[in-house]
Amino acid sequence: MIPMGDLQREYSRLRPQIDAAIDRVLRRGWFVLGEEVEAFEAEWAAYCGTAHAVGVGNGTDALHLALRAAGIGPGDEVIIPALTATFTALGVSLSGASPVVADVDPARYTLDPQAFEAAVSPRTAAVIPVHLYGCPADMEAILDIARRHDLFVLEDAAQAHGARYRGTRVGALGDAAAFSFYPSKNLGAYGDAGAVTTNDAGLADRVRMLRHGGQRTTYQHEILGANSRLDEIQAAILRAKLPHLEAWNRRRRSLAARYDTRLPAGGELTLPSTPEEVEHAYHLYVVRTGMRDALRGYLDGAGVSTSIHYPRPVHQQPAYASLGAAPGCCPAAEGVVNEILSLPIFPQLSAREVEQVCSLVRFFYAIR
Repeated sequence: MIPMGDLQREYSRLRPQIDAAIDRVLRRGWFVLGEEVEAFEAEWAAYCGTAHAVGVGNGTDALHLALRAAGIGPGDEVIIPALTATFTALGVSLSGASPVVADVDPARYTLDPQAFEAAVSPRTAAVIPVHLYGCPADMEAILDIARRHDLFVLEDAAQAHGARYRGTRVGALGDAAAFSFYPSKNLGAYGDAGAVTTNDAGLADRVRMLRHGGQRTTYQHEILGANSRLDEIQAAILRAKLPHLEAWNRRRRSLAARYDTRLPAGGELTLPSTPEEVEHAYHLYVVRTGMRDALRGYLDGAGVSTSIHYPRPVHQQPAYASLGAAPGCCPAAEGVVNEILSLPIFPQLSAREVEQVCSLVRFFYAIR
């Protein structure tokens, strides 16, 4: 069986470092908001090229708390791409603001700048460009539109750890960025974890208060906050893994290049698009085909695990029926979800396994 990901392979190669990191926390006996969190925040901010990083409980809370720290809430609208994990919309909803979907670029699957600008209304307060699958959104165009309309720009970088746009790492492109360190991410914890990065000291300070119940000082709650703290064990694990992230991303790009040269591109199969100005993190390797379900069934029968990220756009989720978005409002996103398929890609995947997947895909199309 060729899996979509394999954290056992990762752990087996990092076991001494991971075990030492966990043991360090256990021996210290301090488990919430301690030395490991402070150290990881400094290291993650330095890696992303920002002045501040604030560890929180998960990526959804990173979105929610960043918006609240920016003063965005009830009565405000936040524009998001229609194609994303629904947790992007949930982060907006938790802030009290209303998500508004806009269509995506059908080539890179990220927020389409023209659709974004068309969705701006007098109530629009922010935009969340999602660096989907590890490909940075068209930030130059998005930032230009946002500045003209005085909008807060919050990157959803949950799938793009280490990706670059015009030489700058994601997380340092907008006013703030939200990261998830869910176990399967390019940099993943062994549980839930997240962070907000920003160059705005005031915003970082407000996120720190919000994550800790609205406190600066214990038992003095200045604002209505949340309970969303990155714990010491997860921070220690992330610190142990961070030095490997660049090598892991290079490996992902190498595997993606192998797929690019060995899959039968053109015709029925469309490979991922990588604009010249970006350095893709390849959290996922997503192909597109009108024969998606048949190809997926064939690969599954041959022992190759695949997935669909994501099977329906946000506005077609039952939880967001209240948005009142009519069918056809986001034609690119609505078309993409019926054709996308994620193939296995993770740093410990072997070249032989990639070749096996490619051979199966080539045979599938050859017999049809």
